[in-house]
Amino acid sequence: MNNAMLYLRHAELLRGQVSSFDVYPYALPVVRSLERLVFEKQVTFLVGENGSGKSTLLEGIAAAWGFNPEGGTLNFSFNTRASHSGLYEHLRIARGVRRPQDGFFLRAESYYNVASYIDQLDEEQQPLPLPLIKDSYGGKSLHEQSHGESFFATFIHRFGGRGLYILDEPEAALSPLRQMSLLTRMHELVQQHSQFIIATHSPILMSYPGADIRLLDGEGIRPVTLEETDHYTITRAFMNNRERMLQELLGD
Repeated sequence: MNNAMLYLRHAELLRGQVSSFDVYPYALPVVRSLERLVFEKQVTFLVGENGSGKSTLLEGIAAAWGFNPEGGTLNFSFNTRASHSGLYEHLRIARGVRRPQDGFFLRAESYYNVASYIDQLDEEQQPLPLPLIKDSYGGKSLHEQSHGESFFATFIHRFGGRGLYILDEPEAALSPLRQMSLLTRMHELVQQHSQFIIATHSPILMSYPGADIRLLDGEGIRPVTLEETDHYTITRAFMNNRERMLQELLGD
């Protein structure tokens, strides 16, 4: 899929509508310098240190597309706590010529709320003989599974292909083995004409072949390779020189 065939082609900050770049979230370096973020690959990773603005930017893009800021599908309209920023109001997104048949916004920090909303909807529609929403997540309440199992059930059962999937730190509840399994699932969905935009700290996920990696830092957003990320270099240095690194860190 070339850029024109992607579901989400770019997100542009309408800078003329921003009243002040001295207040959150516009004071964040990544937002302050943002003009247009162009998506060129089916998989794009947003990486950077804590506080760099990854989640804020991802949330803005997801909300501008039409997703609930707390996560879920386009049909989810619950509001547990209005903690999202107004960035989405000043983002203009360019859609591709094809429309996705599926979509999901996954936020690690509010996934509990999504699981609760699914249970609530299933309880409200009883005793009508309608399919339960949890059936599309594997047939079991997400609250009746471990955090990692519920995440993975969504990837396996709910993501159906030909979709736009926006994921905020999906590795948060996944073991390294499950992260590798997620790579396999991502690849299956990419082959089914899906697009992923993922904020992550996981060098395992960033290893996906052919993906774009965009680093968010004090200078804005720039493309990098996996080997240029701190996530990769620090993890590799630590594992290759564990005893020396621990000695430096712990002072023993």
